[in-house]
Amino acid sequence: MDDMLLPPDPDTRLNGRGATQNTANRFEKTRTERCHDGWEDAAEQRPLRTQLSIDRSRSIIARNTSPDVPFDRSVNPYRGCEHGCTYCFARPSHAQLGYSPGLDFETRLVVKPNAAELLERALRKPGYEVKPIAIGTNTDPYQPIERDHRIMRQVLEVLWAFRHPVQITTKGALITRDLDILGRMSRSGLVSVTISLTTLDNRLSRQLEPRAAAPGRRIATIRALADHCVPVGVNLAPVIPGLTDHEIERLLGAANSAGASHAGCILLRLPLEVAPLFKAWLEKYHPDRAKRIMRKVRETHGGADYNPNWGRRLRGEGPHAQMIARRFDLCAQRLGFDLGRPRLRCDLFERPPRSGDQMQLGL
Repeated sequence: MDDMLLPPDPDTRLNGRGATQNTANRFEKTRTERCHDGWEDAAEQRPLRTQLSIDRSRSIIARNTSPDVPFDRSVNPYRGCEHGCTYCFARPSHAQLGYSPGLDFETRLVVKPNAAELLERALRKPGYEVKPIAIGTNTDPYQPIERDHRIMRQVLEVLWAFRHPVQITTKGALITRDLDILGRMSRSGLVSVTISLTTLDNRLSRQLEPRAAAPGRRIATIRALADHCVPVGVNLAPVIPGLTDHEIERLLGAANSAGASHAGCILLRLPLEVAPLFKAWLEKYHPDRAKRIMRKVRETHGGADYNPNWGRRLRGEGPHAQMIARRFDLCAQRLGFDLGRPRLRCDLFERPPRSGDQMQLGL
């Protein structure tokens, strides 16, 4: 067993979860491990429940200077993600909270109930410079718990009140709940949406991303957004060499038929704890192909499980990565996709008056 992997609690069922293990937290000096003594009855195992805690952060806008992403600021209403995508590159960030990037990432979630309040406070600062805010770049704002907490909805209401541009990435069909406000923002050139697609195979999707919307629902979500004139695109993310790369043309074709206007492509990346988690997943679901798939993954990252260097981490390197990129580019060009997000307006930004503010006198 990989030294980074801890077996799950033998008293729990892992149905509907993406990770098969709880990786050891890389910041912890000690670890505890439960073992199965053979007495438990599998029929009496309890399901692994989602637990929520509250984030009391005093700021909400995260900044980045990465040269290979098209935004310099983002907002994340949640930490951790119940979608449970096995391949999620954001899993290692959970270690910073003292949790495991494995099962903890998808079952021990952190909610930011004051996200909208913090965002409004940030936008009212006199020196604030307007540029599009990206949401969904780390964890999904439309994961299942958003249905009850509505934090993303509140954030959108603040952005609309300030006429602030936003770029949204999600694989959650729940975004259609907010078509009313997204429609208003789109008519002012303030929003673009990207739906992430990995596969059209329902069985594979349930294994890879167990609590995300099924592929057909994501295609329907693209169609619903396009029907409401919301600029919507597709991101093939991640493309997994030897597992999903044969679907590139089918994925783009389905998204194009549904009304997607822009497209992107990101190669599988396995930073830190994600690599052993993904290998364990392969051994469980695709043991006959596991070694071949990992060999192809390493071919696209210079012989390693992952290459974190800017310019290479998203599209990889080597002949196989070049072939994937070439196939994507040719198909996207043939279908008429834009290879970048729509430009959003930043000139409409204004701070709405608050109750009690003194009105300016016209001269």
